[in-house]
Amino acid sequence: MTTARRACVVLAWALAMALGGWLASQTRFTTDLSFFLPSRPSAEQQVLVEQLREGVVSRLIMVAVAGGDSAARAERSRALRERLAADADFVSVQNGELDAFDHELALLQRHRYTLSPAVDETRFTPEGLRDAILNTIDIVSSPAGLPFKAQFPADPTGEAVEVLMGWQSQGQPAMADGVWTSRDGERALLLLQTRAAGADTDGQARAAERVQAVFDELSASAPGAMRLELSGPGVFAVKTRAAIQSDVARLTTASAIGISVLLWFMYRRWRPLLLTLVPAASGSLAGLVVVGQVHGSVFAITAGFGAALVGEAVDYGIYFFVQTGRADSGAWRQRFWPTIRLGVATSMLGFGALLFAGFPGLAQLGLYAMTGVFVAALTTRLVLPAMAGHDVARTPELPAWVTPRVVALQAWRWPALGAAVLALAYLVSQHDRLWAPDLSALSSVSLEDAERDARLRGDLGAPDARYMVVVRAPDREAALRGAEAAARRLDPLVAQGLIGGYDSPARFLPSEALQRERQRSLPTPDALKRDLALALQGQPLSADRLQPFVEAVARARTAEPMRREDLDDSALAIAVDSLLQPHTDGWTALLPLRPAPGAADAGLPADSLRAALEGSGANFVDLKQEFESLYGEYLGQAITLSLLGLAGIVLVLGASLRHPRRLAGVMLPIAAAVLIVIAVLHGLGVRLHLLHLIGTLLIVAVGSNYSLFIERWRRDPEADPQALLSVLVACATTAIGFGVLSLSSVPVLQAVGVTVAPGAVLALLLSAALTPAEAPK
Repeated sequence: MTTARRACVVLAWALAMALGGWLASQTRFTTDLSFFLPSRPSAEQQVLVEQLREGVVSRLIMVAVAGGDSAARAERSRALRERLAADADFVSVQNGELDAFDHELALLQRHRYTLSPAVDETRFTPEGLRDAILNTIDIVSSPAGLPFKAQFPADPTGEAVEVLMGWQSQGQPAMADGVWTSRDGERALLLLQTRAAGADTDGQARAAERVQAVFDELSASAPGAMRLELSGPGVFAVKTRAAIQSDVARLTTASAIGISVLLWFMYRRWRPLLLTLVPAASGSLAGLVVVGQVHGSVFAITAGFGAALVGEAVDYGIYFFVQTGRADSGAWRQRFWPTIRLGVATSMLGFGALLFAGFPGLAQLGLYAMTGVFVAALTTRLVLPAMAGHDVARTPELPAWVTPRVVALQAWRWPALGAAVLALAYLVSQHDRLWAPDLSALSSVSLEDAERDARLRGDLGAPDARYMVVVRAPDREAALRGAEAAARRLDPLVAQGLIGGYDSPARFLPSEALQRERQRSLPTPDALKRDLALALQGQPLSADRLQPFVEAVARARTAEPMRREDLDDSALAIAVDSLLQPHTDGWTALLPLRPAPGAADAGLPADSLRAALEGSGANFVDLKQEFESLYGEYLGQAITLSLLGLAGIVLVLGASLRHPRRLAGVMLPIAAAVLIVIAVLHGLGVRLHLLHLIGTLLIVAVGSNYSLFIERWRRDPEADPQALLSVLVACATTAIGFGVLSLSSVPVLQAVGVTVAPGAVLALLLSAALTPAEAPK
């Protein structure tokens, strides 16, 4: 290769890396569980998708202020609410203070007669009026009713109070010093609803940081022994992303240092050491960019997978520099490149099968791995020779004792086969208990965080993302009517204590049909005056003082029903929009359910709910159960596609090696390594999940390279010992690269590490033991 041509190749590579770096900086990363959701979800799965990305539950941040005395906590709660309510990152900030609802109170005052669930044909009879008025007098005479006292002449039946109590009646927290408090009275509580969707991790991070910043400012101006606790789906997503980013950066650095130290002892020069990392860096960046461009965003799990890919891709640079230590790059291309190329093909086939998955997460992993491996190999073939030129690394001689030791591993052939057979028998016997049936094994949420979330959710009565009643309808009005019908079926279960409560969009925006029905229950002015006079006989209150009430009812009789547009610029708008969602084929109303206080495992009586809703057009959905079922389908598809990829690998190797004995010699060590590693992990009590399966694909990817080189080395009477040295060093770097991942606090990264690191070493040892013995001369 001429100097000019080498310069052009290096320049083209540098420009490609610069472009890739810019594109990667524009890539959006996501951490929500839609990684595990199908591309074409069913109706129930669609609910899951929507709730994870846009649902009201995914937007909630639960806040607790602990420490200090009750009065100090209440004062801090009020100060937090005042500051955060004016912040654009939040659409609702609630802590139990009634003046937090000024805008909403004005709205419900205008529409109180069509919003109030108490309005019916008995409400305005003399008896109904007397009971309602006396009840309202009691309320406005108490501290809690002071905001309604001025409105008494216009609303003596307390319809605004009825509406507000209906909005706040489901799972309301305890009160102390005018704000919400925990059941034990030790924490002041707030419930925030973010403007950012649950899937917008950046938005959720800004919101959480803003809460902490305001609390810190308040603490600086009014020091005290108070502390802030935050929880909620968005908070978990932010923590998970931070943990993945931190671990990827920390472990990649540790891996790079370990690999660099090993390569320094090999090369004793910085230039070949740094150039060895070029294919790995190129492949990782290319995988990130291609996935981002094809899918629009990159799952954090996929990005974390890039750290694992370095462990395999760095092998290619080692093969080049170690194997060209005794020959020029032209001779290397003739003698060694065909073997590397075959290993690359097997790796791409193994991961390529994942492209056909019906789940974007699997498809992303497959695309990332295929792109990374291909670009790393292409960089090794075209760019490294241009960068290295004639200045190849002179690696040390392979110690004389190594080759006999490798050959001596043949004596372990039968014990190795016996171990593989035992592993297979164990896995067959455990096939129905082999894989973890749920996603808890993948969760990065700590036990402490999970307990805090459960405690805050119980104290606040916040809706749980797990249980939903779903109503589908062709239009918004029909969806609201369906939600009202479902509510009538749920109310008896609440009264019986079987469920703790529920939310419904119809609570904030009744259907037009129900609003018209309530309007028809309103009396004419003359009838109302007559019945008021009867109702107030013997009471100190004069009917003449309630003339504003008569006028308000007269206006309400002919007023237009409240519509969604009337809720704009209120906290009710986001509540309705989160629970009432349009689709291309209609609308969905969601009614999140709350478990009854003290329910075992915060569970709900699914059979009772389904029986109560039968015939109403509404469906009860347990999203956790749906997710677990979906995950089972996901895992099954991944296993099937992996087996298809393995079949493709066997076909390609068979066509290339052209002899059953040679094919068996290459495949048997890889299969044995996978079986033994999975059996040992399961036997040690590790809960196997999807990422362990991905780890086995990586064992196949790196193991096929080792097995092919060992097989070629055994068959070549004039094999250069440096070829064996290159494989040994490559295996060591792979073990380092993946071994550090086993130290990760993120389950998905740790699973890959504990699978691939021992699997790669075992694949090399088994290749030496099981490959047909034709020792070099």
